[in-house]
Amino acid sequence: MSDARPLVLLIEDTPSLAALYVEYLRRESVRVAVATTGQEGIGAIRSQAPSVVLLDLNLPDMSGMDILKEVTANGYGCSVIVITAHGSINTAVEAMRNGAHDFLMKPFDPDRLRVTLRNALSHQKLLSMVETYRETYDRQGLAGLIGTSLPMQQVYRIIESAAPSRATVFITGESGTGKELCAAAIHKLSPRRAGPYVALNCAAISRELIESEIFGHVKGAFTGATTDRDGAASRASGGTLFLDELCEMDLSLQSKLLRFLQTSSFVRVGGNHEETADLRFVCATNRDPLAEVKAGRLREDLFYRLHVVPIHMPPLRERGEDVLLLANHMLTRFAKEEGKQFRRFAPEVEAMLVGYDWPGNVRQLQNVVRNIVVLNDGETVVPGMLPHSLGAVAGGRALPMAAVPPAVPGASAEDVGSIRPLADVERETIERAIQLCDGNIPRAAELLEISPSTIYRKRQRWIDEGIVLAVAS
Repeated sequence: MSDARPLVLLIEDTPSLAALYVEYLRRESVRVAVATTGQEGIGAIRSQAPSVVLLDLNLPDMSGMDILKEVTANGYGCSVIVITAHGSINTAVEAMRNGAHDFLMKPFDPDRLRVTLRNALSHQKLLSMVETYRETYDRQGLAGLIGTSLPMQQVYRIIESAAPSRATVFITGESGTGKELCAAAIHKLSPRRAGPYVALNCAAISRELIESEIFGHVKGAFTGATTDRDGAASRASGGTLFLDELCEMDLSLQSKLLRFLQTSSFVRVGGNHEETADLRFVCATNRDPLAEVKAGRLREDLFYRLHVVPIHMPPLRERGEDVLLLANHMLTRFAKEEGKQFRRFAPEVEAMLVGYDWPGNVRQLQNVVRNIVVLNDGETVVPGMLPHSLGAVAGGRALPMAAVPPAVPGASAEDVGSIRPLADVERETIERAIQLCDGNIPRAAELLEISPSTIYRKRQRWIDEGIVLAVAS
């Protein structure tokens, strides 16, 4: 059984000192290896990078500082503790500048060595946790999906867990949130990636034709069926079938789909013999599937057969700064397609994009950016280039025209004069929430149902404008 304790490499050319240091560390939960020359030490690091290197700077064949530079330059991930009998401030500064974690000057007592080593091991553990966090929670995107927000990180983790299995995935979310991209990502990361990926929108096909689109038909099955035709089930065999807007499917067809899910067999429209298909189902809806079951529009047995791994695609308004990441990606792509010069958004435009609610989600953002690129040109997108629907923005938040109430009959001048700028009301509301939460901005953001990054951005803008905040940043 392999030893899981951290490995410590001691590079020390004096045998008596090496033996003494090993004895100091005998009761520590570490493995200690010893190298007596610089070349031997470098070879040991290259062979198996230790967690910590205890490095004597004065070695017979080379300077320990060169070993330190080698470790830092090649990213071995070791914490290096430099040991020397010729310590000085300049030597310490140089060692730390070259990547040393700490510095020990001979002679030192056992406790000093043990504490320094424990600190270095704790530092290594923290670095490992940070790296794990970055890999798990701080990704820019996954298999065509783009976003760094926490809701999207959760989506990535579910996709990566579900993709290798055969389990059916049920994706929910508002229109335009990227449900089809999510389905495609599951296929790309699955063992079926080499097989076909077939997407079918149940809302875009008439009730009379959708059965044929899924299962196919034989010649003469209905008017216009002049030849046999494979359906999506046959075409997706060996791969993935994505059924979008599943709740739009007719109840009679839902029963046939359920049988197909249970048996992997189906009969073409107008046919009389069964065929089989080996495929994985991924489905999606922009409705609440449980509400559809209660309303009788979605079969309960079909819902539970499909609802194995649920994934909810978050609306764009809940994804914070993702809107800027997406917008810049789209701007670069569309500018290249249209032969335009656009490279960036002006800061005030960025504020408008992040502050807007995006009822149409990512699809609406895509349309807005394409509209800007097609109708304008230049290196920077400025407010005047925004479509009218985004142009009337107050306090960083777009106001749909339908939300403006009509004039109140008989309103007095005093009543009208009591109306205050929305930006002022918004600022006071945010500052009041922060006060009530004892300065805890994430908690205030949660209660206000906005992203913490929105509060930080707005407060910075207020500071830049010389506005005194009720709660100091």
